[in-house]
Parts: sequence; C-alpha cells; structure tokens
Amino acid sequence: MFTTGGRLSQTARKTPGKTGRKTGRKAVLMTVALMTAMAASAADKKAGKTAPPVEPPVLHETAHSGVFGGTRVRYRAIAGETHLSDKTGAPVAAIFSTTYLRTDVQDTSERPVFFIFNGGPGSSSLWLHLGVYGPVRVAVPSNAEDDGAAPFRIIDNPASILDVADMVFIDPVGTGYSRAIGTGKGKDFWGVEKDARSIAEFIRLWLVKHQRWNSPKYLSGESYGTTRAAALMKELQGGWTDIAINGLVLISSILDFQTARYQPGNDTPYLSYLPTMAAAAVHHGKVDIGDHSLQDYLAEVRVFTLGDYASALLQGNRLDPAEFDRVAARMSAYTGLRKSYVVNANLRVSNMRFMKELLRDEGVSVGRLDARYKGRDYDGVGERFDADPSAYGIDAAYTAAINHYLQSRLGVDITRRYEVLSGVGRHWTAPEYGRYSSGYVNVAPHIGRAMRENSDFRVMVASGYYDLATPFFASENTFNANGIDTGRVTFTYYPAGHMMYVHEPSLEALVRDIRAFIAGR
Repeated sequence: MFTTGGRLSQTARKTPGKTGRKTGRKAVLMTVALMTAMAASAADKKAGKTAPPVEPPVLHETAHSGVFGGTRVRYRAIAGETHLSDKTGAPVAAIFSTTYLRTDVQDTSERPVFFIFNGGPGSSSLWLHLGVYGPVRVAVPSNAEDDGAAPFRIIDNPASILDVADMVFIDPVGTGYSRAIGTGKGKDFWGVEKDARSIAEFIRLWLVKHQRWNSPKYLSGESYGTTRAAALMKELQGGWTDIAINGLVLISSILDFQTARYQPGNDTPYLSYLPTMAAAAVHHGKVDIGDHSLQDYLAEVRVFTLGDYASALLQGNRLDPAEFDRVAARMSAYTGLRKSYVVNANLRVSNMRFMKELLRDEGVSVGRLDARYKGRDYDGVGERFDADPSAYGIDAAYTAAINHYLQSRLGVDITRRYEVLSGVGRHWTAPEYGRYSSGYVNVAPHIGRAMRENSDFRVMVASGYYDLATPFFASENTFNANGIDTGRVTFTYYPAGHMMYVHEPSLEALVRDIRAFIAGR
C-alpha cells in the first residue's frame, strides 16, 4: 500500500504533439527522425501509402506531498507521452516518461533537473524509479533472498532527492509504454547513436515545454544506461545546439565493452572481473581475509591483477612454467577456486564459470547481477546457471510495483503491456566512432571530450563490489584512460551488486553520495 501523502488532485489531459529540429553527426540541428525513417517515409509517400493514424499524446497529472531528505515537499507528477517527429513534423515515436516537479518553491529556473534511465538495452526506467530516486520505492529483502510473490511492500522513499532536484524518468522506444508510431519503426531507434539521438531530442523538448533551459542538468543511468549517458554527451554538447550537462551519475557503469566481452583473443575481461570474483569469494566464506577490511584486501588484488596477472596473460605461451604455476596458485587463493580448475582454464576463468564453480560443492550458483544471491540449478554439473538468482530474486516485486503505482497512484490508464525488459537489445546496432572505432563499443572518449569542452562537467561512478555483470575494476580502468580527467570523477563503492540499492545500507550510502555530488562536495 502507498503511504506517501494522499492524492490531492488528478487530471488527465491530451496535448498536441511537438515538432523538433535535428542535429546530425555534426550537430547543427536536432531531430529524432533517423535517415532510415525519413527514407521509408518518402518511399511510402511515393507509393501512395498513408501513415497509420496517431492519437495525441496523453498526459496524466497528479498532485502529491511527501517528506524527502527531512523536508516536507509538495510536488506534481506528470506521467505520459511525448511525441518525437521527423523533419516533416510527422510523429514517429511516443516516449513515455514520468516527471516530478516540486511545486512549493518560488523560483525553479535554477533548480537542478535529473534525467534518469536504465539500460538493457531494452529496460524501462522502473529500477531507478522505484529503487533509488522516486518518491516511493519497492522494498525487497536486503539480505539477498528471493522476493517471493505479491503482496509486495511499496513504501515511502524518504531518501528521494526530490527536495533538492526535479526528476524525469525516461523509457526509451521499445521499453515501458514507449513505442514507434506513425511511419516510425522500432529499428529506427534501436542502436547506440539512434537511441542517444532520440533521448537527446526528448530532453530538448522537455526543456522547452517546462522552460528549464537555465537549470543545472544531470543525467543518471544504470548499466547500459551509463553507455546511453556517455553517448548523450556527444549528442547534447556537440555543435552549436549545445546543451551543457553539469554532471553524470553512473550506476554500475559499462562504457568500454572490450572490458566485459569474453571473446577469443580478448583477455581484458579476465582482468576486469578478477577483483569482483575475489570479493564474492570473501563474502561466501571461500577466502578468509582475517582482520583486513574488504577495501584493503581488494587493493592487494588490484595490484596483482595489473601486475603479475596482466603480464602472464600478455606473455601467453612465452610464460615460464614456474611463473604460470605461481600465478595460478595466487588466483586460486584470491578466487576460492581449486588451483587445478584455474590451471585447466589456462588462467582464464570467465564470470559465468566462476558463478557456477564457486559454490558447486554446495549445489548452488551465485548471481551475476549480485554475487550475494544463491540459486539452485536443475543441472548441478553444468557450465552455466539456469537463470540468474539475483534477477529472478527481485523482478516480480519491481514489475508488480511499477504497474500498481502508475495505475493506482498516478492515474495512468494505458492498457498495453508495460515492457519492463523487452527484447530490443537483439536488434541493437553499434556505430563507427571515427578514430575511436574498434570492434567494441567504447563511448568513454565522449566523456573525456565533454570535460575538455565544459569546465563544470563532473562524473560520479557508483559500483557494487559484488557486481559480476559490470565489474567495478573495469570502470576504474576505463576512467583512467580515454582522455578523462579523473580529478573530476568521484568513485563510490557499496557492499552489494549491480542494483546495489536493493541492499538497504547501500541504498542509504548511495543516496548520501548522490546528494553530496549534487552539492559539489
């Protein structure tokens, strides 16, 4: 049940779609329509085809109050669609978003605005909405137990930053209630650059509608949402239609995919994941670190990883057998895996194998999103788990909560499915990045350039020690390269996983860190 202030009023209204301008790769003008969509539209006109009818975007507006950061706040919630148009003004996409605006302050022109999204690609924004930032949240077991079945606890979120910043939760096309409309096609928006252009145009339209051009602007993403945030820096700050961003809050960051993609010939992921494996081994009692703190222990593991282990992988067949044996022994000591297993893996243990092997003697696997979670598989001797226990351990609660909240609290009456995590990632395309191009997507150089061109731009990187999806060491390595000024980067760490906020103490620490980041501390 919802306990954050009662609904004071509720109205639903329809507004006509908006027409925008376009910024191409050289960023002279902004629009959402991609070249493929324009070509398809022109072909349809030549063929005499008529675009499907498009209804005006529907907005649901409600008034509320709650206590956030110890302050009583009155606020307005606006849940609904924003239409994105092609260069002819024809709507091609409906972006669903939820906006929270504080209403009991005199001047909002300089009040910070957070634009927030999750990742996937293919995920809606429900995780950060109901896990960290929103005025209510869903409470799941903090000790890495399964969430079970309804009824779930949907409660006030006094940690929400609504007292100090307005917030906009964005669902990209193909997620949540967002979709392609008219002559638009989903594939026109499913790609690193395509996606970033559409979200950049949404942000521009939002700033116009709410007259917030002079407000401090922050982006916050999780997982692939951090990739989106970095790609957005290219779209927003490029060219003369410059929308300068004050800061990024990146949760469970993944910017350079070479750091996390296990493929023959790419040894980088083995370096990226080793410290996280060491943390998980300590958590599950496979490694005893005595009186040492986890932080101090992981500092030691980092030194080994960047030194002896990196050298061993680089040497390949040139590695002396005695050195191979010594490195294997240290890997075994750090990961809690049998030395013979490490040797047979040729010093290269993937995250998936580690998840299955660490607690194999107990008949369970550990989670990918959060290695604190444990799950039992049908096949106890397989190479991979059946499903991620840290995913099925929370997804039912979040799915029920977002649907219940939007319908009963915000008055949203859309009947089509709210896509929590759709399959659009299977259709995702990656661009070429000029001199930054490689076989892997790497958007980190956009952050380096943004820093060079915006003296106020800062970044906060939040990582969970037990995240075996986007490991913290990969983020450290990425931000210490790619032309990024680490003096303007704040790294924060939490004793949890990818969604560190499902762990109550980590949620409290995360929000404290975000508030300090906003305040410039």
